[in-house]
Amino acid sequence: MRYFIELSYNGKNYHGWQIQPDAISVQEEINNAINKILQSNIAVVGAGRTDAGVHASQMYAHFDTSKIIDANFTYKLNVVLPNDIVIYNTIPVEEDAHARFDAVSRSYEYKIWLGRNPFLLDTTWQLHHKYKNINVELMNEAATILLEYEDFECFSKVKTDVHTFICEISNAKWVLNENELTFHITANRFLRNMVRAIVGTLLDVGMGKISVNDFKKIIESKNRSNAGLSVPAKGLFLTNVAYNYI
Repeated sequence: MRYFIELSYNGKNYHGWQIQPDAISVQEEINNAINKILQSNIAVVGAGRTDAGVHASQMYAHFDTSKIIDANFTYKLNVVLPNDIVIYNTIPVEEDAHARFDAVSRSYEYKIWLGRNPFLLDTTWQLHHKYKNINVELMNEAATILLEYEDFECFSKVKTDVHTFICEISNAKWVLNENELTFHITANRFLRNMVRAIVGTLLDVGMGKISVNDFKKIIESKNRSNAGLSVPAKGLFLTNVAYNYI
């Protein structure tokens, strides 16, 4: 049988989702928990790979097992797992269902706190006085331009093993709620470091360092060195992975 698990995690203590040598990952913790409960050698497959320090308020992964999964399996996983990883559901699916390849869209949020807040240090990028007069309206004008393009090589990590830089972005907008400034973006797929590079470049627009037209030219250049900084990982959340059958 194949099962999906729905989960969330705080990425502060992990070197990303994917298993890596000499570094703790979310995938490794989940593998260890499942194998401890089922006494098997199972490896979960995630819907995607989040970088070190990035969080997920919704993530899916799948695994196969011939063992019987009882009604308390989700509860048992949460007992074994660290407190910063939580499993919400265990869902039986068709044997060819795939957590990564069947996802039709993924959504991210990047959270910025305009000011100082000691309780949000691990989950927001806190910007102080120099960003006080940031132009959110202009940033949203630039963000809509993302929907006009498909090639986002300029926002991709330079050394990457992808074969294409084509992504279909269906939503990109900033929402300001008092001191909390959040960037929302949805696409069928994302490149490594893409959201953090987009946010950094849009902030340059909001600060008047570049124009909306400059933003368009950066996309067309397909050159990462023309785009803005990659903002810190701690403000980034994977918030939704959508499937046609869940």
